Amino acid sequence: MPDDDKLLAYLKRVTADLHQTRQRLQKAESERREPIAIIAMACRYPGGVTNPDQLWDLVADGVDAMGEFPTDRGWDTDRMYRPDADARAIEGGFVYDAGGFDPAPFGVSPREALAMDPQQRLLLETSWEAFERAGINPRSLGGSRTGVFVGGNSSGYSASLQGEQGYEGYLLTGEAPSVMSGRLSYTFGLEGPAVTVDTACSSSLVALHLAVRSLRDGECSLALAGGVTVMASPMAFAEFSRQGGLAGDGRCKSFAEAADGTGWGEGVGLVLLERLSDAQRLGHRVLAVVRGSAVNQDGASNGLTAPNGPSQQRVIRAALDNAGLAADDVDAVEAHGTGTTLGDPIEAQALLATYGQDRPEGRPLWLGSIKSNIGHTQSASGVAGVIKMVMAMRAGLLPRTLHVDRPAERVDWSSGAVRLLTEQQQWTVPDRPRRAGVSAFGVSGTNAHILLEQFIEEPSESSESSESSESSESTESTESTESTEPVAGSDVPTGRTGVPLSAADPEALRSFAAAVADSVTAAGDDLPVTAWAGALTDRRALLDHRAVVLAAGPHELAKELRALADGVESPFVVSGEAGSDARLGVVFTGQGAQRVGMGAGLAAVFPVFAEALDEVCGLFGSGLREVIESGVGLERTGWAQPALFAVEV
Repeated sequence: MPDDDKLLAYLKRVTADLHQTRQRLQKAESERREPIAIIAMACRYPGGVTNPDQLWDLVADGVDAMGEFPTDRGWDTDRMYRPDADARAIEGGFVYDAGGFDPAPFGVSPREALAMDPQQRLLLETSWEAFERAGINPRSLGGSRTGVFVGGNSSGYSASLQGEQGYEGYLLTGEAPSVMSGRLSYTFGLEGPAVTVDTACSSSLVALHLAVRSLRDGECSLALAGGVTVMASPMAFAEFSRQGGLAGDGRCKSFAEAADGTGWGEGVGLVLLERLSDAQRLGHRVLAVVRGSAVNQDGASNGLTAPNGPSQQRVIRAALDNAGLAADDVDAVEAHGTGTTLGDPIEAQALLATYGQDRPEGRPLWLGSIKSNIGHTQSASGVAGVIKMVMAMRAGLLPRTLHVDRPAERVDWSSGAVRLLTEQQQWTVPDRPRRAGVSAFGVSGTNAHILLEQFIEEPSESSESSESSESSESTESTESTESTEPVAGSDVPTGRTGVPLSAADPEALRSFAAAVADSVTAAGDDLPVTAWAGALTDRRALLDHRAVVLAAGPHELAKELRALADGVESPFVVSGEAGSDARLGVVFTGQGAQRVGMGAGLAAVFPVFAEALDEVCGLFGSGLREVIESGVGLERTGWAQPALFAVEV
């Protein structure tokens, strides 16, 4: 081959290699920045909050959820205050029923459950709820590459059990922070990464950041992320009181002139994450997306626990870069906002220096903090802000921040276009999705910033014309393919659809019925009974105590559910326990479910099936077995119906 031909061939090969390399780099860059979908959320927070809807109602209504100390934890409150404290009682944000737990659905013995840190118990319950809110049966995830990323640390709970008999062997795993994530993976059989993160008050956002990276890198296909704090002892109150860092009334007055310290709270929050492309392919409802995230460290600031303004600016800019956004693309920030005279001005100045510059006229960055409602929930605080802002995006509303007499005078608010949410604001953005940042800074010096974006689904011919309300999330109501024909049986009223429910025990079943009734009432006529039946049939775990509620419409369904919840007998409610003496019902599919050759194929492989098939076909007289074998004539109803019956029996 002449030299020119060799050179030409070489150049062609190099050009092809470069093209392939460019494609691989573009694919890698696309995956590095692929939005991560939030497909479900679950939480428990002060104010009796047990789900994201209730948390949204609390912040939208401007509720102060702080209250008296719990009376069931054996706290000596007389030793908690500094000597010069005034006469006002310091309050906090508490999950008062944090000690309640039903171990049966999780395969945990009562003795082990008592030895478990309440934080582990709350994580088990909220993770179960998160899966079901996404329309995923928690018991279907065994062996999946689902990751668990949990922010938290030891609560000191095991100290209250020291010396008690009967807990030996359980205290180590019951208290170990590493087991917070590991227990979730063990209970559900999850085989993705399991990581417990402790960066103090930024833990849950750092956990979320790690989950996003893990999903983008392909380490896992689904990820739980969030954080938990339950105060088994009053140490946080006692220590901050002695240091003068505790607010006199226990309230976080975020960015207010009246700010006088932090107010402690507790809670748990989890979000279920999936790559956006996977969520759309699998048909999971997308509540919002994570566009970008970043984590960094204060380094050598002016004190071990003191925040560092330049580091906070850097983490914000890194998150924007990760998301591919400019500062003026973001409408609001859910701030850390502890209400301290040191931390708040530093955070505000960092926001003014980043988000507050070069913004469009009349489009300031809106600033708020959920800590003013529920206190500083520590390892669960960042994810509380995420849940709040996801709900705010869906509602198009920015709630006000409580306890602000006037914006803090230590902050030069004129240096940038940042405005404190002293009043509720409509969240309208005419030309793009709504976007928000969420910040968290830990006493360890670790900073985290997350960027959230409203998900706007592309219209398509196959998409539903109406959306279900957020209040129906507890069952993730999706249209069922079930027929509206009545369940087979002479004693079942016609025109009604059976809606199944299950729980671990009768009390839980009644409680669940009440919760579903509330959701049905909230959804109104928007969702037919078949939608509820479908969601509760194949999108939830099937537990031993069960009931079927028969109803022809949503209002009737809500009524019968409340009858079940109240223990009132009704001809339209059937309940029982799996494994107990009961009649067996066999339901066959109708015509249209068949595939030519399926019965013959089974008979060819399984002799027992072939023998039974021959026996049933013989009851119809001659010819049916031959029709099933050949397939000739199965297009006619006269042969299709008996053939279906024979194969199914």
